[in-house]
Amino acid sequence: MSMTTIELWHEKQRRVEAFDLEGQAALFAKDGVMEHPLAPDGMPRRLVGREEIRRVLSGAAAMAVQSGVRLVGHHSLVIHQTADPEVVVAEFVAVGESPTGRHEVPYLQVFQARDGEIVLFRDYWSIDSAGALFGEATAAAMRSGTGSP
Repeated sequence: MSMTTIELWHEKQRRVEAFDLEGQAALFAKDGVMEHPLAPDGMPRRLVGREEIRRVLSGAAAMAVQSGVRLVGHHSLVIHQTADPEVVVAEFVAVGESPTGRHEVPYLQVFQARDGEIVLFRDYWSIDSAGALFGEATAAAMRSGTGSP
């Protein structure tokens, strides 16, 4: 039995907080899409396909871990079920720790799943607000679209 859209969102979140971004990528459909509509110039706004998502996320996760970043959870979670049972909207604040201290980053995510796989993940967050948490090397990796600075 495949997970519901909300269950899949929670599983994605568990993998992100464990820095298992390889595992997060595995949740995507083969032709799934990850979008970052608020990405700054130079950072890919759209990744298409599980393998491209895996490549970019894996490199960024490695850079974050090397820089001493640790995600410790999230709070203020509200999940909105839409008229389309495949689509939910999640609002939350991610909490992390880095060598520069404790940081909170607000997120809004539009999440669509079909047959137990992510088909669209639209992630609204600011690389600037996350910069203190994830560090410039990770931001550079994301901006390059290669997963490495």
